Amino acid sequence: MKKNTRRVALITGSTDGIGAAIARRLSNDGFAIALHSRSSQDKGLELAEILGNASYTKADLAEEKDARHLIQSTLSYHGRLDVIVNNAAMSEVIPHRELKKATPEIWRKLYDVNVIAPWVLIAEAEAALRESSTPDMPSCILNITSHAGVRPKGASIPYAVTKSALNHMTKLLALNLGPEIRVNAIAPGLVDTPMTEDWDWARDIWREKAPMQRGARPEEIADIANMLIESSYLTGEVLLADGGLNLT
Repeated sequence: MKKNTRRVALITGSTDGIGAAIARRLSNDGFAIALHSRSSQDKGLELAEILGNASYTKADLAEEKDARHLIQSTLSYHGRLDVIVNNAAMSEVIPHRELKKATPEIWRKLYDVNVIAPWVLIAEAEAALRESSTPDMPSCILNITSHAGVRPKGASIPYAVTKSALNHMTKLLALNLGPEIRVNAIAPGLVDTPMTEDWDWARDIWREKAPMQRGARPEEIADIANMLIESSYLTGEVLLADGGLNLT
């Protein structure tokens, strides 16, 4: 029996890209998986069937009631919750110098999904996470942020600021939820996902400047996620995963 058998991981935005890669990796390690997406229901149901011990819930995380329902649905189906991976996010590509294009509407839209939704999910799940936690295997929250939240980079200033906020939230929550709940973040750079498939400008940057000369594959971010989830000690870390671009 795998050591994670009976443990449950909820991964938001998990029908493709990084989220799906993390779901597959944790499922292989014995976790029951709660999948989620805002719209790709067919893909979610298909992946749940492939993984086996998995559920799927459709929810628009910009809506507070949907975010709360996602936690309630997960607990209703699986009976417990041990890990939350806040992977779902929204982005807007706006040149940083074009300030008026970054409208208040865009700021609010990105904040609702990238900052407020993870907060609502964590607050709603806190009691369940504490209940499933043990000294040898604390519960875990993992936030998928961005290198743009660490350095003054990114697809747009509003996007970068939301990811910076999520990085800081990670540290504040780690300080206040331990030892029962560990909280960490991964801050990827370019990752080859459906969201970035037409970001040729970003691929040029990584090819020319990053020591690894490419973006990451989703499975490589899933390996890092698995390491942080499997740890019983690390908390409050924001792990930058950008192929060394930050060194340039």
